[in-house]
Amino acid sequence: MKRFLLILILMAYHQASATVEDPGGGSNTAMNGILPSEPDVLSLYPPSPCPAPKECFKVSVDILGPTQNPNSKEAKDAKYVTQGRTIEFLVSVKNSGSSTLQADIGVSSKSCPLEWFSWTSESLQIPSGSTRSLKLAVCPSVDAEAGAYEFTADASGRCCKSESAKGLFVVQSLDYASETAISGTGMFQLDKNVRSLNSGMMSNKNVLFSGSVDALVKNEYMVDRSRGKNPNFEEQDAVDNYNAVNFGDALIGTESFKSSAIFGGVGAKVLESYDVQQMEFKSQSFDLHQTGSQKKTAEFKTADNFTGFYLIDAKQTIPGQKSLKEHEEYLGSFEINRKILFRNEPAIRTPCFEGDCMKEPTISSPSVASSVNSPCSSGSCDKFADNLNKFLKST
Repeated sequence: MKRFLLILILMAYHQASATVEDPGGGSNTAMNGILPSEPDVLSLYPPSPCPAPKECFKVSVDILGPTQNPNSKEAKDAKYVTQGRTIEFLVSVKNSGSSTLQADIGVSSKSCPLEWFSWTSESLQIPSGSTRSLKLAVCPSVDAEAGAYEFTADASGRCCKSESAKGLFVVQSLDYASETAISGTGMFQLDKNVRSLNSGMMSNKNVLFSGSVDALVKNEYMVDRSRGKNPNFEEQDAVDNYNAVNFGDALIGTESFKSSAIFGGVGAKVLESYDVQQMEFKSQSFDLHQTGSQKKTAEFKTADNFTGFYLIDAKQTIPGQKSLKEHEEYLGSFEINRKILFRNEPAIRTPCFEGDCMKEPTISSPSVASSVNSPCSSGSCDKFADNLNKFLKST
């Protein structure tokens, strides 16, 4: 009987300590002395779709222009630019991903102001396996210090990134710069004379006007040892809305540019002369290339709208090679657009093949005696012969 009562007591104790379910269907573990655990904070937020972006963009930066041997002198000089001039690059991005992606391209630099760049951020839609490019223009300021400058370009997009690509350019200082800009009514005279044997050029300019003008600009720049596409000498000229006010008013000018073949130049000369009573506009430039990648080139361009007299006389003379002449005169009301280009490229020898080439004749130098025997026996004569022999050996 006692044994039966003991079994009933144990069964009652077991039921009292059993798990009691709450009305909501959840289990109440507090009856067993177990506290509920706190929820995981990270489980409340979805995982990042790109925990580690892939390098599916490839960026390259190249100087805009024809493909050249990277070890050639032309390719090495292409990176040079002078103060105030523009050098152009091509920023290309290749998408090696499996779908079309938007690439956000950024340009940055620690060595030069971002104001020099035509843009610093752009976007491109690039199909899978394709490459898209953008032109990037860089214009160093007129007071930029000479030296090498670097910049980087990279691309990023959804789950994609790229390594940075570097661009490099070198700024050359101007050896000479002269800028004139005027506007108003009255009288004005200007004289400029520039000569440089290093560039084989001469420039003379004489301008006189009386009347009214909205703008008259006379720029000149020179770099003796210019490299790349930069001209050794550049003249820019602009006239905007000149008008004679009183009887006898006129805009009179004589300008000449010469590149002498004797000093290694192009052998070209351009003479411009005018006497006008009205000039709506004039946009003109003269570029002389002597030492860079476009060496032996002189280019004259002008676009004018005027009433009066205007003359252009251009010629190229290379002794024994060529002689070219152009002469134009206008009297009345005209609008003209002229371009004159002179080149003096070095002679290129025609390649020949085995069996087709003849050995070029050579001019042999007269032989010089290796030594002179003394014709006399006196000491002074022997000394002279000895000194002469030492001189012949040294030569």
